[in-house]
Amino acid sequence: MAKIMNLDGTQQLDLTRGTVEQAYDRWAPVYDLVFGGVFAKGRQAAIAATNKIGGRVLEVGVGTGISLPLYAPNVRIFGTDISETMLDKARRRVKEQKLKNVEGLAVMDAEKLEFPDNSFDVVMAQYVVTAVPNPEKALDEFARVLRPGGELIILTRVSADAGMRRFIEQKLQPVVRPLGFRTAEFAWSRYAKWLSGANGIELAERRLIPPLGHFSLVRFRKVDVAKAA
Repeated sequence: MAKIMNLDGTQQLDLTRGTVEQAYDRWAPVYDLVFGGVFAKGRQAAIAATNKIGGRVLEVGVGTGISLPLYAPNVRIFGTDISETMLDKARRRVKEQKLKNVEGLAVMDAEKLEFPDNSFDVVMAQYVVTAVPNPEKALDEFARVLRPGGELIILTRVSADAGMRRFIEQKLQPVVRPLGFRTAEFAWSRYAKWLSGANGIELAERRLIPPLGHFSLVRFRKVDVAKAA
């Protein structure tokens, strides 16, 4: 696998779409067991924020569909994921629980969403941004398919900018990358930099989410230019 250099001169292993797809295919059989309880509070907070907005929702990285039963019945959901194996479990969940508000589920690259501009009232991405090869490109795509006045809601790991925690995260990165994770590349400054260059996107909320305060629920709002004028 190719290696690239960080700005600080350290090496990091390149993360490709194939790596992510293979990793989550492997996670599919045990994902709910391993991560269901650990990320439950964050998941509930993100869905609650989504339900307040309502309308048509895109959940990127829907995985096994563990979030789908939590959406309000009047919310219409389309879910995408890079892993067909994950989506097979999501389809079974939809069928078994008769989730009639799920419009569809499809394999799709988060960096190249197959939807027209301004298609959704909410774009939801739980623990996705740190797993894609080009996070800023994915964020741009989320903003593109979001309707003016809508919200991009992400649950994400926020790494440390400095100190012992950053040192540990950097050391762990080569170990966890084959599992589909990255530990040291996502300090808040990286999100802030993306936001500063994102046309028509503003920060609505950022708050810490368990476990351990290493994760955040972040809401970005797409400005409705017509109303603002």
